[in-house]
Amino acid sequence: MSHQEQALTPVRFLDGERVYLRPVGMEDVEVYYQMLFDSEARRLTGTQKAFTREEISAYIESKRNDSSGVLLLIALRENDQVIGDVQIGGIDRNNRNAYIRIAIDSGSFQGKGYGSEAMLLMLDYGFGILNLHRIELNVFAYNARAIHTYEKLGFQREGVQRQALYYNHEYHDSILMSMLADEYRERYVK
Repeated sequence: MSHQEQALTPVRFLDGERVYLRPVGMEDVEVYYQMLFDSEARRLTGTQKAFTREEISAYIESKRNDSSGVLLLIALRENDQVIGDVQIGGIDRNNRNAYIRIAIDSGSFQGKGYGSEAMLLMLDYGFGILNLHRIELNVFAYNARAIHTYEKLGFQREGVQRQALYYNHEYHDSILMSMLADEYRERYVK
């Protein structure tokens, strides 16, 4: 493989069986921009704001120097197609806590296990490399598929933030869930 071909091959930061996670770069502005306008992904994540390409570019640039989080794109191993993103953010190094969030682009990639695999890659990184003790997430009550997936992965419900999101003419509850390092290791590290 030539140096030019290697330069065009995406970096695989965290590698799974069907997906891999890679850093987001300025060359991903258009892909990221398009992902933010998938109506189902916007509904499931509660995204309300419309973003410009310039705002996306500034966001990606800001992540380059942000030590409080790790933002990665989710790509299919078979063809390098970007299908979403996953982030560990709000890293509190004193208390070893952070949050995790994920978005899978379009319904054609949802419900196929890609998100679960990406979450497990990121959880392994969070607990095994970043040495986090607790990782939390919020999921809206109307996202039953995600709630089921998070529980299947081992997240525990901690509470409900009542009517925390106003979306599509209604208020919706947000469910707080978390996983502790020992829970992760007991389930996944052999």
